[in-house]
Amino acid sequence: MTDAALNSPLTASAVKDTLATLADPELALGVARFFQTGPGQYGEGDVFIGLKMPVVRTVVKTFAALPQREIDLLLDSEVHEQRLTGLLILVAQFERASKPAGFDAAARTRLATDYLAAVRRGRVNNWDLVDCSAPTLVGTYLFDRPRDVMLELAVSQVLWQRRVAMVGSLGLIMRGDASTSLELAARLLDDREPLMHKAVGWMLREVGKRIDRALLLAFLDEHAAEMPRTALSYATEHLSPEVRAAYRARR
Repeated sequence: MTDAALNSPLTASAVKDTLATLADPELALGVARFFQTGPGQYGEGDVFIGLKMPVVRTVVKTFAALPQREIDLLLDSEVHEQRLTGLLILVAQFERASKPAGFDAAARTRLATDYLAAVRRGRVNNWDLVDCSAPTLVGTYLFDRPRDVMLELAVSQVLWQRRVAMVGSLGLIMRGDASTSLELAARLLDDREPLMHKAVGWMLREVGKRIDRALLLAFLDEHAAEMPRTALSYATEHLSPEVRAAYRARR
């Protein structure tokens, strides 16, 4: 990071300028293809400037105290990496407000509320943006709160809102609570989007890995026959080959 970046004002414009100086146009072309930005693809129209995650994280550290209004300007940008930076700053601020020594309930609520507003206005609109933010800003925040918002997002017509609900439940799983993950997984078995099949299977796998394999097996006993192939493959990834084959044979 340059001295100029380190001494930049805490504004969205300064963040954008810093990201631009670090961007790699050749990388941007490959990343745009990877995130399927072509016509009719899930990331259609998204704009990339070419930044790897470690580089973005160095910028996040520099601008960790960015004010809320400036974060919102990043979230409303057309540039993917600028939205990513804004989301990671939100996560960093939430994690800082969650530390026991300086726990700030009001700040946590403000950050989670702003995040959900960005989700609803379509600014968290690719799988990497969801996956780096939803577990903390949805799952962790709602651990000791009603989870109605997750159930509402799960029935949205918008793919990314449904993924926020499902992947957001990882924050609950990491705290030993599988209940919402299992409820959402059952509700989303009929989802037609491959990215949701992956999300459902991933969260089921984490339930078995982090909480209790018996919970995963009970879910599979009930639902394996109706699960999409990809969801079942992800969910059974850590099971023995014989058990995996037995569940796959039920389809």
